[in-house]
Parts: sequence; C-alpha cells; structure tokens
Amino acid sequence: MPSNFAADWVLPIAGPPLPGGCVTVDGGFVVAVTARPPADATNLGRCALLPALVNAHTHLELSYLRGRIPRAARFTDWVRPVLAARREAPNPETVTTAAESAITEAWSSGTGLFGDVSNTLGAVPALRRSRLPARVFHELLGFAVTDPDARVAEARTRIAAAACDDDGDVRFSLAAHAPYSVAPALFDAIRRDADAHGGPTAVHLAESPEEVQLLADGSGAWRALLEGLGVWNEAWRPPALSPVAYLQARRFLNATTLMVHGVQCTRDDIARVRDTGATLVACPRSNAFVGAGTPPLADFYTADVPVAFGTDSLASVEDLNLFGELAAARRIAPAVPAARLLESATATGARALGFGAEYGTIEAGKRAALIAVRVPDGVSDVEEYLVSGVDPADVTWVPAGTRAHA
Repeated sequence: MPSNFAADWVLPIAGPPLPGGCVTVDGGFVVAVTARPPADATNLGRCALLPALVNAHTHLELSYLRGRIPRAARFTDWVRPVLAARREAPNPETVTTAAESAITEAWSSGTGLFGDVSNTLGAVPALRRSRLPARVFHELLGFAVTDPDARVAEARTRIAAAACDDDGDVRFSLAAHAPYSVAPALFDAIRRDADAHGGPTAVHLAESPEEVQLLADGSGAWRALLEGLGVWNEAWRPPALSPVAYLQARRFLNATTLMVHGVQCTRDDIARVRDTGATLVACPRSNAFVGAGTPPLADFYTADVPVAFGTDSLASVEDLNLFGELAAARRIAPAVPAARLLESATATGARALGFGAEYGTIEAGKRAALIAVRVPDGVSDVEEYLVSGVDPADVTWVPAGTRAHA
C-alpha cells in the first residue's frame, strides 16, 4: 500500500526544492514526487525531506581509535601514533563493536550509504548486520612489493572469504592506499583489477605537503618514516611530478576513481583531475585535524570536478556526522551554492560508489532512503540551513526507523 509523506520542503536533489511537496513510497521504493500532497498524506511539518547522505570515505575499522590519536600540525606526526596503535593488534571483537557503534551514530545523523576503506575487512560483519548499503574498498599497501599481481590475487581471495550471500548490499572493490605506500607496479595491478571487475577504486592523493615533497625529489618526512619502518624501496625513483600528475601519467585516475583529499592541488592539478573524470572526495575536518591543510574546494567546483564528501575515520574526526562536513565545506567555500554542496553529499557520492541508480536523489524507482531534517522557525533558505550544521537530534528517517534493507 503506497504511503504519502508531505513536508514543508522536499529536496529531490535531481531538481529544485519543492515547497510543500510530497513523496510517495511503496515497497521501499519511491513511486512519485509531486508538488501537492493528497489529502491522506502524512504531514511531516516544518522539515526538509531529502535523500539519505552518502559518506563516500571513511575507515570504520579504525573507529576503536576514537579519542586516542592527538591532533597534529604535520601529517606524518599524526600517522606515527596511528601505526603504533594498530601494531597493538586489537581484538577483532573490539574493532567490530566500535564499528557497529560508529555506523549507528552515522545513521542517526542521516547517512544511508558508506564508502568504507579497509585494510583488514574487519568492519564487514558490522556493515552486514546494519543492513545499510556500502562499497567496501579493500585497500592495499606495498611500497617495495615484488609481485603486485600476487598481492591483488591474495586480496581478491580475502574478499571472497569475507563476502556472503547475506551481505545485503555490501559491494567490494580494491583500492590503493597512497603514492608514498604503493609501488608503481602495484598501482598498475590495482587499476587492471578495477577495469576487469568494472567497479570503482580509490586512492588517498595530494593530502599533505610531505607527499608532494617525496614525489618531487624523494626526500622529506615521508622518506624518513618509511626508512624508519624498514619499508623504503631503494630501487624507487621520484617521478618529479605532483601527486595528481604522477597518477595521471600512470593512467590510474579515470571516471571510476575516487581521489580522496586533494588538499595539495594546484590549478593545473585540478584541471588534470577534471580531464580524467575522477571524483574528488573531500574530508575537510580530517584534513585540519591531521595537519594536512585546507582543500581548494571552490576551485574544484569552479572546474566542474565531481565532488563528494567523506568524514574519514574517528581517528581524525570527532564524529561521523556528514552534516558537520558540509558545515566545514561551507566555511571553506562560501561562494559555492548550497545546492551544489548538498548534491555532493548525496547524488555525487552515490554515483562515485556505484550506487547512483538506487540512491542519492528522490526519484521514482529509487530506494526510499529518506531523511527529514527539522527546520527552525525563521529559516527561509532551507538549502543554506542544511549546510550550516545539523544536530542528529533533528534528523528523522522516513518511514520511521528505516534502514535500506531492514
């Protein structure tokens, strides 16, 4: 039996806001979006009804590190305690329990789709139990790897072991960690895998000044850290290119690539990203926490690069509320229209993760993953309000309690 939900504002994202609009839902799918509600519609009142948010980049398996990693002025100074904590090899149950809590917290603030990056696949059981859709990127490292194809094959075996028929809608891809931790030949092998499987891949790119320095001349804090860890590759030669130019030259960047961070990007780099068709996933709160800097968000939008948003992990951000990421983006890029920021947090993220046909907009035939955000009296520009920061207490799932595959 169809249900009709009316709100003071309906934001389909696929089109302009509909004041006093209505969404018809049946069997977990959107049937219609109309400007006038029928008489039997459930009136949600003074709220904005919009599609669930998409957290296009997080690390749920690091949720157990919440509050344990200090803020840093330099990226490598943040990395060191993270590596030390991970070497302690936490109990898998600890990782899963923390991930479950993080997923629930993110869901309560309106996130309905995750792009989760994982070295261990330790958060997959938590995602499976949540019944929320996700793209899990099994991330590979190996700066001195000698058999990249074997590394990729091993990762595919781990994915096969982790997957099950009751995954709900958890989909798997491989991802490369970053230019300072992945050998050139391993980048190539991961790209071949992505092309063969037809799914997206991801990479942390142009995040810190130390990364730029390493690729420019092979020196700096990243080299010192890799040497200290005993994983420096003496055969590696710096490409004398920017991080973006380096991966463009290796043909790793294309329309199926999520390029995460992009903080250290020049105008030329941004033009390169646009030309490859890659999606930038910005995590501005995390960038500030780890000492990476501020991403040139406005320049990416001006260049028409697809932009999505992620929170990164609870090791580098205080919560997984994507509305907090939107508020940070608004401070960084005040001239970018609020409608474009909202599109980034919904439709663009869903497309980048390979879920664009089902999520990200309110349209007939798409999943009814809908959130209602209470709007205070006196607000006239509802889109601007939504990118100013929203408290989870003001977010309600429609229908009440909905999880995409519950």
